[in-house]
Amino acid sequence: MAQSTETTDWVSRFADEVIEESERRAPGKPVVVASGLSPSGPIHLGNLREVMTPHLVADEIRRRGHQVRHLISWDDYDRYRKVPAGVAGVDETWSEHIGKPLTSVPAPAGSPHPNWAEHFKAAMIESLAELGVEFDGISQTEQYTSGVYREQILHAMKHRGDIDAVLAQYRTKKAPAKKQQQKPVDEAELEAAEGSGAAAEDDGSSGAAGYFPYKPYCGNCEKDFTTVTSYDDGSTELTYACSACGFSETVRLNEFNRGKLVWKVDWPMRWAYEGVIFEPSGVDHSSPGSSFQVGGQIVGIFGGKQPIGPMYAFVGISGMAKMSSSKGGVPTPADALKIMEPQLLRWLYARRRPNQSFKIAFDQEIQRLYDEWDRLDAKVADGSALPADAAAHSRAVRTASGDLPKTPRPLPYRTLASVADITAGHEDQALRILSDLDPANPLAALDEARPRYDKAEAWINTHVPADQRTIVRAEPDAELLKSLDEQAQQSLRLLLDGLADNWSLDGLTHLVYGVPKVQAGYSADATAKELPPEIKTAQRSFFALLYHLLVGRDTGPRLPTLLLAVGQDRVRSLLGE
Repeated sequence: MAQSTETTDWVSRFADEVIEESERRAPGKPVVVASGLSPSGPIHLGNLREVMTPHLVADEIRRRGHQVRHLISWDDYDRYRKVPAGVAGVDETWSEHIGKPLTSVPAPAGSPHPNWAEHFKAAMIESLAELGVEFDGISQTEQYTSGVYREQILHAMKHRGDIDAVLAQYRTKKAPAKKQQQKPVDEAELEAAEGSGAAAEDDGSSGAAGYFPYKPYCGNCEKDFTTVTSYDDGSTELTYACSACGFSETVRLNEFNRGKLVWKVDWPMRWAYEGVIFEPSGVDHSSPGSSFQVGGQIVGIFGGKQPIGPMYAFVGISGMAKMSSSKGGVPTPADALKIMEPQLLRWLYARRRPNQSFKIAFDQEIQRLYDEWDRLDAKVADGSALPADAAAHSRAVRTASGDLPKTPRPLPYRTLASVADITAGHEDQALRILSDLDPANPLAALDEARPRYDKAEAWINTHVPADQRTIVRAEPDAELLKSLDEQAQQSLRLLLDGLADNWSLDGLTHLVYGVPKVQAGYSADATAKELPPEIKTAQRSFFALLYHLLVGRDTGPRLPTLLLAVGQDRVRSLLGE
């Protein structure tokens, strides 16, 4: 078996196991990995781990020359459970659709999509394309309503006693205390736990007529507030009654396509039907009686085996309080991709093992993350990166199909953000400043810094509060300039005298840090080890003075970038020349 050269990271280790297991279970067939997503609302960055974990493993398997299918099951035939908060164009009137399949619920107002599920699927599909994720999408609405699962449904009903016996092992056990979690891994499981209107949706309906692992959607109101009251194995005649509208009917299940297996039966049925070898699950599935654990026992009834795969941990967010786009909701991949390149987002998922939690930054931390990414990029380029770090980098920048599109001149994100902040949308000014960063190799066009520049600009515009934005003074602060003592005036003179000869990012950095050193009698090139501690204090005071004179605050963007942005003539004016 061909081995990857990247054998030190978690992705390679799982790929080894999955290939071996696939050759044991289904020799000669494509390797099947799977994800499941419910388009019941915005699909957020926690849900993305459900996709990225098998994607990265599938991509490694493709790199080794194997055929692989990454299935994404869209659970769009799940019931509409509740009206989510913060979705534009949705109000309390949507509550009348609770209990219907997600594909039978109207899309939010103004959406171009035909129904609720398609609306939220579309945003995720677009994000996955930008992230380079290849997958085969499976609509569970299409699978059920076209009769694809008919034999599996009849099999489940025939073996309902066996299924009921498995579920009975857990029904009397006390449920563990609910922990705060980032998401319900499946809507049905949460619904059962919260005791919503659908009768025992998690396990199936059980009453005087016995246990049934199948729930019809009502032929009158389309909702799933239904109870199977009788079923005949021979004729497959099934009678149900709807508690929502009072409708009742008898149908033949061998030709009826308006219902679905309950979740804890549906999931293992799909494992067997699709031959899934690898599928991760959330930490929510680790408790006794959870759908993954129960599914491991029920899958055998369908002649299949439980997939291998890790439980994945929480994905946190920093900077939520500042977010405007999600209106208090959990941010989505589309939100993240507005402010970061897909390589960075892929890297965040690739560099941590699935059982390790991590945070995605929407606040100032994004600048530190980009600095870390750029350092790694440089190390990979010069061959000094550690093997595991190099592997995570490789998985971030390319897939088996090729490299992801990238920024031709990836200038520091924090610099781009500062320039976007100061120029407030004036592209000609942005190009002027960015061209001055390195006069020996000037930027010829802003497109050379895109899309990273656009991401940084979007971050400034959507996640930096107005009171933290940078507004350069229109006029000099005459009162402050008049009050300066002789030492402060000298520091400004030293800076102004050096501007012309140091008009580049590196030159201005050397200049602004060097002024307090020269004033204290040291060389501008003196290192921190050669200087007394009070020099740092003097530097901070000098920087604060410059910020006050330029932008009227104690702090702001990095001074070298700010000086370039303001321009020599205006700097000289604001500093009193």
